[in-house]
Amino acid sequence: MDLYGLLEATVTGLGYEFVDLEVSKRGKSLRLFVDKQGGISVDDCAFVSNHLTRLLAVELDYDYDRLEVSSPGLDRVLKKEADFVRFNGGRAQIKLRVPVAGRKNYAGILQGVKDGVLQLEVDGALVSLNIADMDKARLMPNI
Repeated sequence: MDLYGLLEATVTGLGYEFVDLEVSKRGKSLRLFVDKQGGISVDDCAFVSNHLTRLLAVELDYDYDRLEVSSPGLDRVLKKEADFVRFNGGRAQIKLRVPVAGRKNYAGILQGVKDGVLQLEVDGALVSLNIADMDKARLMPNI
């Protein structure tokens, strides 16, 4: 199993949602984002970090300098179809790899997803965007 798969399976097994993993170019720094219903506390991050430290040493013998476990934040990344379903009705900013209607950047309200196609309300009109064509998608916090 690869690093991403092992971390995702482990975090999920601990009862948390695996949101994202950032690995530095040299692979020496790992930044893991986890979530759970009701939000993440500092104690949650410490628990996951301690567990993963042992896992990386024993299971993978993975050589790294730094492991950071944190909450995805209010502007959390949206990657999986389940993310778009969970935050339906929320505001999101989306950047596409391939333009749709001449645009690559969209901001609007998530209005549902079906078969990998997101419905996004932009200026009162619905736009259909394929999740597979997204480069980045993030929630836009209401501040």
